[in-house]
Amino acid sequence: MLAVVGITASNAQAKKGTAKVAKVEGAGMAFETETIDYGTIAHNADGKREFVFVNNGTKPLIITNTQGSCGCTVPTTPKEPIAPGAKGIIGVKYATDRVGAFTKTVTVTSNAEGQPTKVLTIKGTVLPDPVKS
Repeated sequence: MLAVVGITASNAQAKKGTAKVAKVEGAGMAFETETIDYGTIAHNADGKREFVFVNNGTKPLIITNTQGSCGCTVPTTPKEPIAPGAKGIIGVKYATDRVGAFTKTVTVTSNAEGQPTKVLTIKGTVLPDPVKS
C-alpha cells in the first residue's frame, strides 16, 4: 500500500515539474514542460513565451538549432553552452495576428545524449477583434 501511495505521489510531482531530474552521462535536456498552452488570447496579444529546461547531464549542453514548424512560430536559441545543472531558456514567439486555433511545434537540435532532437509544442486560440457597434 505504501509503495502505491509513494508512486502516485512521485507521479503527481513529476507532472508539476517539481520532481528530481535524473542525471545522464553526457549532455542532457529536461524541460519543465514540453507544451505551452496559450489558452484563449486576444488578436495581436503578446505571443512571447519561454520553454525552460535544465541540463541534467554531466557535460555542457549545446543547442545547435531551433526551428519553428512555420514562419508564424519563431524560436530563439541559447547562444552559449548550458553548464551541467544550469537552466536554459528557448524563447518562442507566435504571430498572434492570425485568428483561430493553432498547434505548432519547435524542433530543438542539440548534443543531448540519447535524444539529440526534441519537439516542443505550442497551442491556443487567437480571438478575432470585437465587433464595434
